Amino acid sequence: MNLRKNLPNYLTYLRILAIPLITFTFFIKGDWSYYLSTALFAIAGISDWFDGYLARIWNAQSRWGQFLDPIADKLLVATVLMLLVYTDRADLLPSIAIVCREILVSGLREFLAEVRIGVPVSKLAKFKTAAQMIAIGFLLLGAGGPAWMHLAFLGRVLLWIAALLTLVTGYAYLRVGMKHMTEESGV
Repeated sequence: MNLRKNLPNYLTYLRILAIPLITFTFFIKGDWSYYLSTALFAIAGISDWFDGYLARIWNAQSRWGQFLDPIADKLLVATVLMLLVYTDRADLLPSIAIVCREILVSGLREFLAEVRIGVPVSKLAKFKTAAQMIAIGFLLLGAGGPAWMHLAFLGRVLLWIAALLTLVTGYAYLRVGMKHMTEESGV
């Protein structure tokens, strides 16, 4: 097997394997669990960037990677948001908005792929993802971080910002999807 061809997919597998590890470390007693779960989440988040980058520069994109990469991202984000909400370290409403948007966009992308319409990721959606990932990192570290940084508060604010951007970008994707759905059905 060619490592160059398969490394992007291995990084995606790493992200999926990080989910139970983050969950386990999240519930360990002691302050170091904040750092460990945050570090695992950060590694998983960075691996997402690297797998896409490497797949592009090495021309190692595969159908399997195109299928699995967004699923790994959504599983990671949804799981960590559920953990944070469960322990009252994140607000429920923005977390629901983020998870629902991810499901909506996944369904739309699947539909649009069937009618051979590609929907590129917008710059605003990339900004939303960055805000969301930073918010989750801050919320994971939360009380484990230096008190003067107010990470829990900053994480909650960023999560609300990410949720707002989620609604805006989700609506933009929905508009594109509805345009193609109504064209096909003649509505």
